[in-house]
Amino acid sequence: MSYETQQSPVAPMATSRLWTAGASGGLSVIIMLVLAVMQPAVAGWMVMGAVAVAFTTWFVNRRPVSGAIYAPLATESPVEAKGDTGLMTDVFEASFDPMMIISGGEADDIAGRRILLANAAARELFPVSAAGGLLVSVIREPTVLEAIDDALFTGEASRVDYVSGGAQERHWRAQVHPLPEREGSLFEGQGRPEALVLLTLKDETDLRRIERMRVDFLANASHELRTPLASLSGFIETLKGHAKDDPKARDKFLDIMAAQAERMSRLVADLLSLSRIELNEHIAPDGRVDLSRATSDVLDAVSVLSRERQVTVEADLGIGGADVTGERDEIVQVVQNLVDNALKYSSAGGKIEVTIERDRTLDETFQTRMADSTRLSLVTPDREQGARYVVVAVRDHGPGMAREYLPRLTERFYRIEGQKSGERQGTGLGLAIVRHIVIRHRGALSVESALGSGALFAAAFPLAPDRKSVAAQPIEEIF
Repeated sequence: MSYETQQSPVAPMATSRLWTAGASGGLSVIIMLVLAVMQPAVAGWMVMGAVAVAFTTWFVNRRPVSGAIYAPLATESPVEAKGDTGLMTDVFEASFDPMMIISGGEADDIAGRRILLANAAARELFPVSAAGGLLVSVIREPTVLEAIDDALFTGEASRVDYVSGGAQERHWRAQVHPLPEREGSLFEGQGRPEALVLLTLKDETDLRRIERMRVDFLANASHELRTPLASLSGFIETLKGHAKDDPKARDKFLDIMAAQAERMSRLVADLLSLSRIELNEHIAPDGRVDLSRATSDVLDAVSVLSRERQVTVEADLGIGGADVTGERDEIVQVVQNLVDNALKYSSAGGKIEVTIERDRTLDETFQTRMADSTRLSLVTPDREQGARYVVVAVRDHGPGMAREYLPRLTERFYRIEGQKSGERQGTGLGLAIVRHIVIRHRGALSVESALGSGALFAAAFPLAPDRKSVAAQPIEEIF
């Protein structure tokens, strides 16, 4: 592409300088000659001055004025804009959004859609090399494949929203844009250029989670806070009425109001915690946590409560080898919620068993640990070759649960019928929080239960890599 240059509309003409200098010099000469006539005493000096000005003006402007000062930047030949191929390649590779260039093949040959180029973000997300591969082996979403075909064979650009599968749902917006055909990219010697398409994927998981978090929080808060707020309002009216002069009734009502206010505070705290975890669920943590030590800290914290309820806690935590990949605060919350749940359903004189199992495969994490029980997987991670896990199992010897209740245990505010009152009051969010934390950690969660024998929850977290093997890795492989 050439760029044509034009004279600036505000630039002076090339001859304007000569005209200005000549006019100024001539005017000066005339003035001096007039003064010489009017003042004969200084006539000689005036004439000499006029001659000097005339000579200077002629000397300065004796050569034609070059227009180079005001000339356009390029007058001899137009400039051709040449794209920097290396720079464009670097931009394509450095993009944070997965990008792929796809060739069309024959219109009726679905398997002929090939990925010609894939940037670093696409190679990290999909099992594809920089040189590309078959499209159907990477993307199987029908709406995206249909949009790619439309762009290849009709030249129509489009946007498609879809949700990827797996343990962690991710929301994507696929942008498909046709590219000009390239003569250098031919159909296996058939002699005609291929249609090309640029596919860009934008991760909108955070935006969708924020929208859902806001809606769920308002719905859940309005539903669950209605009961304690109604209780508070009723007790306040009672205290303003006939109970205001009854100290015994007043103290009783105030205690109930304090308990309701505390329940509302715990409910809001759990809702905020759950929303925060769901928001970051698709981002795997990369910290290192000693699961055995974290479990020990939780048991120390609940020791006072367990003694008050006369419940014995038996722990088999072992020593070493229990480092997992995760975030300590969230892992502590998982163990805390499971132990609290076991304490709620343990009667006085009962027993809780907490164990740590090391270096387990995914199948071993789901093994049966209670005899004559019903087992159900609540969270199953994507299978990865060679993945190993550390399991924390918490068992109580309470009333247990029937099999029909197990699938709904991790739903928000779900409580088993007949177990909603008494000392077992809670927010109904404990196991929901556990589930989402385990999902974020790419772990596993299962439950076993038998009526009259209690329940057992087992949470598995990925085993952290050995420190020596990490230290021995080249820096470029780590990052």
